[in-house]
Amino acid sequence: MLFLVRFRHYKFIDMQKSIVFIIVLVCSLSFNAQDNSPENEVKQVIETFFEGLHKGDSTLMASTLHKDIKIQTTSSMSGPNGLLQTDSRVKLLTAIANKNPEHVYLEKLLSYTIKIDGNIASVWTPYEFYFNNNFSHCGANSFQLFKDQTSWKIIYLVDMRRRNQCQALKEKK
Repeated sequence: MLFLVRFRHYKFIDMQKSIVFIIVLVCSLSFNAQDNSPENEVKQVIETFFEGLHKGDSTLMASTLHKDIKIQTTSSMSGPNGLLQTDSRVKLLTAIANKNPEHVYLEKLLSYTIKIDGNIASVWTPYEFYFNNNFSHCGANSFQLFKDQTSWKIIYLVDMRRRNQCQALKEKK
């Protein structure tokens, strides 16, 4: 009789372990499924782009850029009419590759708005930029991405730079 009680006890423990294992397996599969969503894939490209910027790693940054990317910057810091400057992929990557290692760039993204339709995506990221831990300017980035057969690449980037109406300046006062 004691044998049957012990046998049932072990079967109950084995069943509990099996249930816990199944729950963990289902949860991990659902988390992995969420990580592979198109929105997360696009966000990962943007995060990799900025990781390259912050590290001064032009190779990492280049991995996110389409070979025919268009890059523009606009600014209200040079007067009321603003400025629109167009740069090339080579110029951006060269500037990152030649960044002074003592210089610290931090572009703090305040939020992400991601819109996707098929193989195109649009990402809006308001930001604050810090140079050597000092606030420099704020603005917004607008990324356009294209997905070929294998991955998302940035095909267009425009950023807006300003020094007024920045949350970081309001918090400083």
